[in-house]
Amino acid sequence: MARAWLSLGANIGDPPAQLADAILRLDTQPAISVTRQSRVILTKAWGKTDQPDFANMAAEIETSLGPIDLLHVALDTEREMGRVRHEVWGPRVIDIDIIAFERIEMQTGRLTLPHPHAHERDFVLVPLREIAPEVAEWIVGGARGLYK
Repeated sequence: MARAWLSLGANIGDPPAQLADAILRLDTQPAISVTRQSRVILTKAWGKTDQPDFANMAAEIETSLGPIDLLHVALDTEREMGRVRHEVWGPRVIDIDIIAFERIEMQTGRLTLPHPHAHERDFVLVPLREIAPEVAEWIVGGARGLYK
């Protein structure tokens, strides 16, 4: 089983309940087990700031899936929960991002690991440091210089 770290956020509807629902949905997937989760923090919107504050959290999972298959599960979970992508960085009922998958560094048209913006987003780093400080520091350190 591989370990991966996810960032979850929501800012419309009932964000804390939606985060809990997303965690439950992920944990009930046959190939995923949620092993740790951070507390929920409230943050200002990033990128597009004229929208409600976000509830954010991080989760550590163990999975038998590879990174791309995990991405598909995350996107399917978002769709099942009613996420519709109208605008970049816009309001959302749920957002599930893969922040890191083991210490894999990869870049494809569908997925970049570690997440390309994680190092500049406190709403990702604060919850991640709570459950996996070593992963957060690896990301902030730039992995292999990805962010430099």
